[in-house]
Amino acid sequence: MPKIRPISDLRNNANEISEFCHNAREPVFITKNGVGDMVVMSIEVYERQQAQLELYTKLAEAEAEIANGVEGKDFFEFAKKLRANVHGRI
Repeated sequence: MPKIRPISDLRNNANEISEFCHNAREPVFITKNGVGDMVVMSIEVYERQQAQLELYTKLAEAEAEIANGVEGKDFFEFAKKLRANVHGRI
């Protein structure tokens, strides 16, 4: 269930909100005059969401390329080159 707090809690209970965000790894929804205004979350959760968004964007681009007939690379050849770059040898 989402955690919803009034904007005054940012001023009065900022440490409590921060602890909740870090411990629960969930955002806190902040209201202003009873209406949703912003979301507060830990940096860790934010960065994870951004990484997922980037991955989904890349996957959508790859699917569009496949649908448009772009020829992909052989996975095994690509993996072999990647291993060589990471380990310095195969």
